[in-house]
Amino acid sequence: MRSYMVQIKKTILFSFVLLFFTKLLPAQYKNSYLIDSLVKNTSQDISSVISNPEKYKIQIIYTQINRDKNNVPKFTHHYYLYDSSNYFYCASLVKLPCSILALEKINSLKDKGIRKETTMFTDSTMLCQKRVTADTTSANKLPSVAHYIRRMLLISDNLAFGRIYEFLTPDYIHDRLKFYGLPNMRIVHRFDGGCKGIKNLTANPVRFLDNGGNLIFQQDQSISKKTYQFPISSALVGKGYIDAGGKKVNAPKDFSTYNYMSLWDIHRVLLKTVFHTDIAAKNRFAITNDDQAFLMKYLRMYPRESDFPKYDPKKFQDSYKKYFLYGDSKKPVTDTNIRIYNIVGQSYGFMVDCAYIVDLKSKTEFMLSAVIYANEKDIINTGKYEYNSIALPYLSRLGKVFMEYEQKRVKVNKPDLSNLE
Repeated sequence: MRSYMVQIKKTILFSFVLLFFTKLLPAQYKNSYLIDSLVKNTSQDISSVISNPEKYKIQIIYTQINRDKNNVPKFTHHYYLYDSSNYFYCASLVKLPCSILALEKINSLKDKGIRKETTMFTDSTMLCQKRVTADTTSANKLPSVAHYIRRMLLISDNLAFGRIYEFLTPDYIHDRLKFYGLPNMRIVHRFDGGCKGIKNLTANPVRFLDNGGNLIFQQDQSISKKTYQFPISSALVGKGYIDAGGKKVNAPKDFSTYNYMSLWDIHRVLLKTVFHTDIAAKNRFAITNDDQAFLMKYLRMYPRESDFPKYDPKKFQDSYKKYFLYGDSKKPVTDTNIRIYNIVGQSYGFMVDCAYIVDLKSKTEFMLSAVIYANEKDIINTGKYEYNSIALPYLSRLGKVFMEYEQKRVKVNKPDLSNLE
């Protein structure tokens, strides 16, 4: 009996030690042989990028989707040079999780008569904040959570993100992200103003009004009660940068006060959004099926297809936010069978696309996320990056490589994609 108890104690101790060291291991995955063979053997035109992974900071996640006879999806994830400790600036990727959380928070206020289309005014209490009581791009000329989400998902609008960030507040954002198993995602600043430091953690007061202009709910100014530590050891990028005064500094730029998420974080946020009704209820975001359909509509839509907001197709081409497949082209997309539901990020030389890609004709579906850093001089804040000459051709071709592979891949059960038609 004693030896048995000793063995039990050893087993418990071993499990604890294993768990402890597992948590310390970097979030890396062994390179997928499949991805390696695809990018190296079938795409010579992007070999210069693939053969210089450290320079271009590339990471790729590809999810293969196989359906059973009842059309229930099963996901197989493949990783290539994925490493959550290899920092990249996530930029506008934060707009998807914040859109989801905004819809979730709106749903928590429904007993007050608030819906996503309800008018929301944003007030200000300090000079760096913005006061908003009108939106000329909406059908009724008034701001709302729904319309801010449209603007973010259609053209990655930074002003819209600022107002959603303030409605959510940093503490709400991080409490919910932690609840959903995303504790290392960090969203601590706007993109559209001069708020710095603690001021970026101060959220404006907001008011919701009914159709008659009467106040139905007010959310007071909020100052974050918590400190959100940067989750990885280093966020140094470049060999130099231009500071706020226009002076060149010959040292890497430190991004540790900026927003952060790993490529896997945003990949699974999109997966949970796209497959909202396919996953167990306990693992879903707290949004309705109507909310999910709303998100899917604007994740896919080209700017020219929107009436409110209305966008100039010469400025906002079909490829404006569709880096995979179309990023290096300015021509209108004519293939109506191709659907891309995605979120992108672009700043400081980084380009990122996270997408669910569908071809209705060939019954093809897959998910693809990728990062590239296109900054040949490796100097941050110059405003001169190789987006058009390196990043977009790479991402466009990468999307085509996986599309061509998936269109030929034999599937036991063809997916029923009629809900996307």
